[in-house]
Amino acid sequence: MDEIASLLEPQIPALRRYAWALLRDREAADDLVQDTLERAISRWGQRRHEGDLRAWLFTIQRNLFLNGVRQRRTRGLQVGEEALNDVQAPGASPESHVGLRDVLAGLDALSEEQRSLLLLVGVEDLSYEQAAKVLGIPLGTVMSRLSRARARLREFMENGRSTALRRVK
Repeated sequence: MDEIASLLEPQIPALRRYAWALLRDREAADDLVQDTLERAISRWGQRRHEGDLRAWLFTIQRNLFLNGVRQRRTRGLQVGEEALNDVQAPGASPESHVGLRDVLAGLDALSEEQRSLLLLVGVEDLSYEQAAKVLGIPLGTVMSRLSRARARLREFMENGRSTALRRVK
């Protein structure tokens, strides 16, 4: 058990960042991290030892997050603007707080797949290959989704809204 703890403990800060970015609620993020660690420990014997531990943990966390999203849809739980109040760093200017709100709103405008990919690659510094494993998609799909996510976020930041796709017949 000490071996497992020594492998999991260094991964906790990254899991917390990703969970908070997904949920924007500190308590819910901590719960998601705890659930992720419990699931990882309970299924430790099923883990491929030659595989990437970090990617495996992010996969577990994302799957638990998606399960929670499905459950909240049926219950109708919403996270409001008040979840963003804890975002401002000590000593940060109000302008930077507004900029951070814009980035978070831009992330919210992305699809879940694009948002997760942008967070995994841009924030958690996973390689494209690791992100592909976490999301269970081909490497080429990672690159195209990441490109579209960056373009949509850039558009949102420049124009204050996301670009809507239209069906052309």
